[in-house]
Amino acid sequence: MPTKDRGALRCALLLAAAMAWGCVDAPTESALRPPPANLQAVKFWDSLASTRWNQRATDLLQALPIVTAPNGLLANTPSNGQAWASRMLTYLSVAQYRAMRAATAPSARPKHPSVSAAVATASFDVLNAFFASAPTVPGAVKQQISAQLTQWFGDDDNSALWPGEKNQDVAAGTAIGHAVGTAVSSQANSDGYLTTAPGAFAAMVLARGVRQTDWYPDPTPGVGIVRSLWGVTPFFLESQDLLLSPQPPAYNSPEYQTALDEVYAFSNPRTPDHLAIALKWNKLPPNGPFTAGEWNRTADELIRAHHRTEAEATQILAFANAAAFDAQIDCFETKYTWWFRRPAQVNSNITTAFATPNHPSYPSGHSCISSAFGAVLADAFPSERAGLDALVEEAGMSRIYAGIHYRFDIVAGQGVGRRAAAKALAGSLE
Repeated sequence: MPTKDRGALRCALLLAAAMAWGCVDAPTESALRPPPANLQAVKFWDSLASTRWNQRATDLLQALPIVTAPNGLLANTPSNGQAWASRMLTYLSVAQYRAMRAATAPSARPKHPSVSAAVATASFDVLNAFFASAPTVPGAVKQQISAQLTQWFGDDDNSALWPGEKNQDVAAGTAIGHAVGTAVSSQANSDGYLTTAPGAFAAMVLARGVRQTDWYPDPTPGVGIVRSLWGVTPFFLESQDLLLSPQPPAYNSPEYQTALDEVYAFSNPRTPDHLAIALKWNKLPPNGPFTAGEWNRTADELIRAHHRTEAEATQILAFANAAAFDAQIDCFETKYTWWFRRPAQVNSNITTAFATPNHPSYPSGHSCISSAFGAVLADAFPSERAGLDALVEEAGMSRIYAGIHYRFDIVAGQGVGRRAAAKALAGSLE
């Protein structure tokens, strides 16, 4: 299904019974005469299965939290939502990349397998597996998601192929997609996120205890400490690649006091422009598909704008997401080494623009994700580097403007992300 239907997709998302969606499509053709034939043709970059399913995944993430519990939690969002979303998008894009590679590998078949069918099928299988096992999401919502995914998959199957794919074998591509989707889902199940990491994290927190100068968690009932991807198996990083961030400044140091004073100055009073930037980058649903989801949308836009092929698109998305995935592992390993306090826990006069995430301050997880994505995308789109660097910087500053991070948190997070991106770009996802 080409790009033109994306607006309709958002309007037809699965949770219509609980959430009203409005959508009016403006006319796109002249009433006087039809467009030239060459403009009516489907362009291959508007027909990429990878970006289409990536967009669908982020739409589902943004639509998920339709219920807010009394304690302020988003009741329909998977637990550990930011990391869960990033992990899902990572395995989705890895499956797309591997499906593309398998479909384009040399073979003795009389016809080449359909790359689009392989990518779409792998996407469908991985998303189904992730949402079916999503913690805390009610069963009825999971059924609606499954029905929506099935409808989208059927739409793809019934849509006209891009002319360049007419001689490709759809059945062979579908078989490849199923095989890859199954293998990638199995890999996800063995990365420790749902098995060893939760118990190991709880044991680590219990064994360490909360010390006098530590960050301390939100005591609100039902608000758990965020572990993110702590303890999960990375794609590229080795054990020696973790904890490379410098020790944060001592609380009694001039460097720390300067950073704390800066946060206070930005929050008292907070200017409308700074508040707007803080809220712009707070991508929790329904205001956005989490930080990783927002960067995936940026990647999709760049891929289409630069007319990248399916092979190029799957590689860009896979390596960007895997870099961000690894960056979060390093980031939270560092966070729970130093247990550094949030600014408002040190100076109670600091006001925050929104609820402070329930994990330590140093380094900034938001900047770890943003800088990893920004670095991989800048490598893929060198002409966009300045704009991407500006986005990474704005995303980082948004957390200072919000009153929840120090500048040295941002700097360290950007370092984590860039290191993870460099490892990814030098690595392999075969």
